[in-house]
Amino acid sequence: MRTRLYGSPSGLFVHSAVLASCRRQGEKTALIDTSVAPARRISYAQYGELVEAAARRFVAARLRPGERVAIFLPNSWEFCVAYHAATLAGAIPTVVNPSYRQRELHYQLSDSGAAFLITDGPQIASLSLAELPALRHVYFTRQPAPGAEDFATLLAPSTAALASAAQPPEETVAALPYSSGTTGLPKGVMLSHSNLVTNVFQNLAPGECSTYTPSEVLLCLLPLYHIYGLNVVLNPALIVGATLVLMPRFDEARLLSLLIDEGITFLPLVPPVVNALCHAAEENRFPRDHSVRVVKSGAAPLAAELARRFTALTGIPLRQGYGMTEASPVTHMGYIEPALYRPDSIGHPLALTDCKLISLDGSEQEIAHAALQSTPGELVMRGPQFMLGYWNAPEATAAVLRDGWYWSGDVATVDDEGFYRIVDRRKEMIKYKGFAIAPAEVEAVLLEHPAVRDCGVIGRPDAAAGEIPCAFVVLRDHALGSHPPEDPPDSSRISAELAGFVAERLSAYKQPRDVRFVASIPRNPSGKILRRQLRDLL
Repeated sequence: MRTRLYGSPSGLFVHSAVLASCRRQGEKTALIDTSVAPARRISYAQYGELVEAAARRFVAARLRPGERVAIFLPNSWEFCVAYHAATLAGAIPTVVNPSYRQRELHYQLSDSGAAFLITDGPQIASLSLAELPALRHVYFTRQPAPGAEDFATLLAPSTAALASAAQPPEETVAALPYSSGTTGLPKGVMLSHSNLVTNVFQNLAPGECSTYTPSEVLLCLLPLYHIYGLNVVLNPALIVGATLVLMPRFDEARLLSLLIDEGITFLPLVPPVVNALCHAAEENRFPRDHSVRVVKSGAAPLAAELARRFTALTGIPLRQGYGMTEASPVTHMGYIEPALYRPDSIGHPLALTDCKLISLDGSEQEIAHAALQSTPGELVMRGPQFMLGYWNAPEATAAVLRDGWYWSGDVATVDDEGFYRIVDRRKEMIKYKGFAIAPAEVEAVLLEHPAVRDCGVIGRPDAAAGEIPCAFVVLRDHALGSHPPEDPPDSSRISAELAGFVAERLSAYKQPRDVRFVASIPRNPSGKILRRQLRDLL
C-alpha cells in the first residue's frame, strides 16, 4: 500500500508551489500553447511574471479576497495564467465548461456569484450576461466582445500590493468546479489549496514508474475546466517542472502529429480517446517512432480488454485511475509495474486515503474483513484531498460527507491484495465520454417541451462512449392522438425534436441519444424516479 508523498503539502498554496517551480526552472519551457500558429512557448520565468502581473491587476481592479473569478475558456495559456493569478490574488476561480449554453453559463455565474469573467468574444457572442448583479468585469482574451476589456490589460505592470492570505491553505478555497456529485443539479465543489496540493503530491508519489518527472513532456487535450485536466495535469506538471503541451480539444490527426513534433512522453487520456488511438494503431496511423512512455486513463471506467489492446498495439503501458471532483480528484491508481499490473482494477488507494465498503442491505454497516473478498459494498473514503463541502448547499454536503467520510455512490469489491474494482454504482450520474451528465438537468429541459408530460433519464451502456443519455418519455395526449403511449405517431421525428430541444438549451453532449416512449415513469411514494426500474427496461 502507498504511504509516501512527493513532499509535504503543509502550509502550501497552489500558486506558491507553482511560483516556486517558476523560480527554480528559469528558462525551461513551461507551456506550449498549440491553439495559435505558430505555437506560443512560455518559459517558467515568463509564466511566473505573467501570473504575478495578472494577480496585481486583479487587485488593482478591486477584486476582493474570496470573490469568484469565472474562467470560461478552452485550453490556452490564458486559462492557466488566469487560474493561478486568481488564487494568488486571494480569489476563488470557478472554472466553466467552454461548451456551455446560456442557461448553463448563467446558472454557474449566478450560483457562484462570480465578480469577474475571463472569456473570449466567440464564447459569449450569442449569450447574454444580463441579470448577473455580482458580475463587475468581463475580459476577452483574443477576440473582442461588447462591454469586455482586453485580457492584455491584466498583464501590464502594476504596483498594487498582494495581500497576505487571511486563512491557512487548509481553509482557503482554491477552486470551485461544478459537479453533480452523486445526484441532482450541478453544485460548486469547494476544494481548498491543501486539498489540491495534497492530491498533487499523492499523484507524484516517489517510487513508481508512472509518475511525472521534471523531464516529462505532457500533452494535455483534457479540458482544463475539468478537475482531471486542472489537478492531474496542469498543476502537477508545473509543480514538478515538466513541459505541458496544450491542445484546445481532441483532434486525432493533430495529436498524432504532436507526439512526434514535441517529443511527447506522457499522455493523460480518457477511455474514448484510448479507443480512438487503438483504431489509429490498427490502421497504421499511430507513429512507431514516438517517445510516449506511459498513458494514464481516468474520468470514466476503462475496460480491461481495451487497456490490454492499447498496450499490445502501441507498446505503451497504460495506468488507470479513479476518483471524483470531490476528491481533487484522485483516490485510487493502478500500476504499470508487471508484478502489480491489474488492468481490470482501479488499483490501490493513494497515500493517506482510507477506504471501507458499506453493506448494500440498507443497514449501512461496514462489511466485515472476513467477507470483503466476496461481498460488494458502497465505497466510502476519507483523506486530506476531500472537499470542504458544496457551495451554499449544506444539505447536499451532509448527504455525502458523514463523520469525515465521503460516500461515493460507487459499488466496489476489494481482493486479498488490496486491489479495488468498481462493479456497479448507486449514484445517478451518466458518464458520456468522461463528461458527467446530471439526469435531473436533462429532465428539467425535456419537461419544458409542450409534448412531454413526464420523463426519466438514465445512462445506457455504450461501447464507444461509456454511456449515452437515454430518455424515457411520457407524451401528452395531443401528441399521441389515438396512438398508444409506447407507439406515438411519427416517433422518429418526435425523438429527433426532443433531442434537438435539449441540445439547443444545454451542451450538445447532454442531449439524449436514445428516446423511448412509455405509458408512465416509475416513482416511489415521494415522487423520486426509480431509475433501476428504467434500467431494467433496457
